[in-house]
Amino acid sequence: MKLLYVEDEADIREVAEYALEDEGFDIVFCESGEKALESVDNFTPDVILLDVMMPGMDGPTTLKKLRECPPLVDTPVIFLTAKVQPNEVQSFIDMGAVDVIPKPFDPMTLADTIRKIVQGSR
Repeated sequence: MKLLYVEDEADIREVAEYALEDEGFDIVFCESGEKALESVDNFTPDVILLDVMMPGMDGPTTLKKLRECPPLVDTPVIFLTAKVQPNEVQSFIDMGAVDVIPKPFDPMTLADTIRKIVQGSR
């Protein structure tokens, strides 16, 4: 499964890489929304993990811009965030995300959580 992970915090990217490296994911990591938009010229992911709070272009803005790329119109997007109050989660779903994974996430279950969310979104 091809995965695009957009996260500005290097330590969180490292934890995710460690959690997913042997789980059959082909991963492109980006540290910003701008980099994510550049990367999709050469990489069409099956799923996008997207941090909500990032400097510059935040997650919701990045999602809106990614949806403007024809190959990504229906790509499942999962937000990763500490903002998990029910109204916040609903606002992310309303934006077009298929689900929200709370931070901090469990590295031991991250791969299975992603697979379950993607399977449920089809």
